[in-house]
Amino acid sequence: NDVLAIDRVSTEVTLTVKKDIPPSAVTRQIYGILGTIRLVAGTYLIVITKKRKVGEFFNHVVWKATDFDILSYKKTILHLTDIQLQDNKIFLAMISHVLSVDGFYFSTTYDLTHTLQRLANTSPEFQEMSLLERADPRFVWNGHLLREFASQPELHRFAIPVMHGFIVMHSCSINGKYFDWILISRRSCFRAGVRYYVRGIDSEGHAANFVETEQIVHYNGSKASFVQTRGSIPFFWSQRPNLKYKPKPQISKTVNHMDGFQRHFDSQIISYGKQMIVNLVNQKGSEKPLEQTFAQMVKSLGNGMLRYIAFDFHKECSHMRWDRLQILLDRLAEQQDEFGYFLVDSDGKVVTQQEGTFRSNCMDCLDRTNVIQSLLARRSLQAQLQRLGVLHVGQRLEEQAEFEKLYKNAWADNANACAKQYAGTGALKTDFTRRGYNPIDKFLEKYPIKEFDAIDLFLGNYAVDEVDSLSPLHVQKDWKFLALPIIMVVAFSMCIICLLMAGKGEQLHWPTKRRWTEFVCVESSLVGMAPQVTPGVSTDLFSTPACGLSLSLFLKESFPLCMV
Repeated sequence: NDVLAIDRVSTEVTLTVKKDIPPSAVTRQIYGILGTIRLVAGTYLIVITKKRKVGEFFNHVVWKATDFDILSYKKTILHLTDIQLQDNKIFLAMISHVLSVDGFYFSTTYDLTHTLQRLANTSPEFQEMSLLERADPRFVWNGHLLREFASQPELHRFAIPVMHGFIVMHSCSINGKYFDWILISRRSCFRAGVRYYVRGIDSEGHAANFVETEQIVHYNGSKASFVQTRGSIPFFWSQRPNLKYKPKPQISKTVNHMDGFQRHFDSQIISYGKQMIVNLVNQKGSEKPLEQTFAQMVKSLGNGMLRYIAFDFHKECSHMRWDRLQILLDRLAEQQDEFGYFLVDSDGKVVTQQEGTFRSNCMDCLDRTNVIQSLLARRSLQAQLQRLGVLHVGQRLEEQAEFEKLYKNAWADNANACAKQYAGTGALKTDFTRRGYNPIDKFLEKYPIKEFDAIDLFLGNYAVDEVDSLSPLHVQKDWKFLALPIIMVVAFSMCIICLLMAGKGEQLHWPTKRRWTEFVCVESSLVGMAPQVTPGVSTDLFSTPACGLSLSLFLKESFPLCMV
């Protein structure tokens, strides 16, 4: 009969009984409290308004939060100035944007933030703690939002730790034997952000885009799991976006890399044991210095718990030669057998422990990483199912067509989920999808606040001060950024004028063969005639006096004009 009561004036949160609620009170159904956050207009309560059942996890129901609501403590915002109103709208839009990213999961009775092995190695006192108290803070995305509830133990049962990532559960059958197969990816909230803007590590050793992925099998009361991790290359580097399709990564020259590097792997060894580092970046071009630096730092650290292997994924698997991935698997096989997997029998007795993990990375820790993780997980699953008696001796998992299809689709969905959460688009090595924008996103598009700022606000890395007049939303931008749109519009207009003027001087003939033809038009800074344009021939920029910006146009027969 206990009811959580929030005073909208004092913001005090207390417990009361149901009979004390006035009959005139308006009621609505919610499925959980995400927490509270302070914005310009005051405190807001974030609640889960829609959920979808993912499945049952050892008789515990797992839910996916699919919709949220942000409720203001204040009944009016008339006390705000016009500037404060604008700022408050932007902050609300940022919070809504984070909540619109798919992949928030929770359970009211089970701790989703820990692996089976971590839970099996805990004390009875730990098991008696509330979900909020014992949850792994790395994977509690609403930890900052629940800070007021965390300080009052009597409120813990109303506070639900929510993880961000991916969960899929399937009931499967092989050889007439039924088992549950589960895949969980837990995205860390430490050094969270988006691709290009958040790379490397921070001073505490937290890596960007760190994800813990656990594969679980449940058969006849026995449970087995295999854990892997992914994370950005763990030293200080950046790859700030620019006009290039693939910005060149820059390794910092002004910080002590080894300190953060050691902090990162010390924490990984404590959490997971031995580390097998699998670096999948290119070993030539702009990615080469990252691979060389990573290898050198592992060598310099001299920690016997670390092993390092580099595999140039793009070179080895060029021209769709996916069979060459077996080369890497063969090199890792001995280490994987040594690490093993976690297994507990139907009586609750721990049979085997996983002694180490594979830490895989590419540039984004998305496409290439996901492919390798799925192959390592399948090899572990093969051993687990044979030991549990689901697979016969000598029988291969790849030969089970129905399960193989399910397995591949689940890992592809996992890749897409991780990619959308970090990069904003689906994984390139699965079906490419583009996420649409809702009105809140359109509001964000109009304002120069990016997704990584929204994540920082949501996670508490930036706190809004109601009385602070120096909002970062009003920081004066450099004149170059303000002038850039005008320059681009003028340059584009002049290029179009050049094309029209050139067209009057000579009739262009389209190619009859289906081939690409390039036309290059160079803007003249003088008022006179634009340079001559010839189909299939590029104008010499250096021989044309007073030339400025260039625009390349590629045309193909039966296709509309497109600009690159």
